[in-house]
Amino acid sequence: MTAWLKEVMFPSVIFLANGKSTKPKRSPMVYVVPILLVLILISMEITGFDFIVLFTRGYQFFVIVGRMIPPDFGYIPKLINPMIETIMMSIIGTLVGAFFALPLAFLSSDNIIKNKIFLWVNRFVFSIFRTLPILIIALFGKYVFGLGSFAGTIAIAFFTWLIMTKMLYELIETIDMGPFEAVESSGAGRIKTFWVTILPQILGQFISFILYNFEMNVRSAAILGYVGAGGIGLLLNEKLGWREYDKVGMILLTLLITVYAIETFSRMVRKKLS
Repeated sequence: MTAWLKEVMFPSVIFLANGKSTKPKRSPMVYVVPILLVLILISMEITGFDFIVLFTRGYQFFVIVGRMIPPDFGYIPKLINPMIETIMMSIIGTLVGAFFALPLAFLSSDNIIKNKIFLWVNRFVFSIFRTLPILIIALFGKYVFGLGSFAGTIAIAFFTWLIMTKMLYELIETIDMGPFEAVESSGAGRIKTFWVTILPQILGQFISFILYNFEMNVRSAAILGYVGAGGIGLLLNEKLGWREYDKVGMILLTLLITVYAIETFSRMVRKKLS
């Protein structure tokens, strides 16, 4: 391993058949590896990362997992409504976000919008909002709309809107613009032209994006309870706080089965669409 690393970073001279010699260019790893090592050391110092603590306290993770087994199956009836609420939050949030993503993707595609200043400002503002994590969005939603699943649904919708807009305009920029230009040259407006020429081309991918975001949103909805945004996350936060690990185990098992079922269904549908 040491010899390989030395050869990569400091390549030796190669003698050719004609008697001449050549020396390969020095690998960029000569600069990358030291920089990475320095960054790792600085990060460890700032975050207080300690391998000794990791090895001496890491076993507690398995102690907690052990307390979750066996899960409390008698707790299942109390999980049904929160789990349904979590799924409904994800469905509504995903569909609302996808609906509003389509017009913004239209306004963000450089092969449709030719005004570069408008396009730059639009994408810049959009990029700023896209940096917000879903938990921060849910936290704002909680203060605006109050505790409960409505704030969580709004957070999911807003987050989906931001993610799907980027996915869609990048997709639109790769499609064949011939039909669009032909219909537009006949006098049709851009919105109508988009509807009849571009939307049919991206419809399958659009549905696939919706399903993919729905999968992610079910997982996200499960943790929104930590900021009071409803769903099964509220129960998870509560039971972790009370250290009722058998109930936590049942919540996680229910969530695992639900997410797996949704992913399996989504994968099947996306395969049909591809």
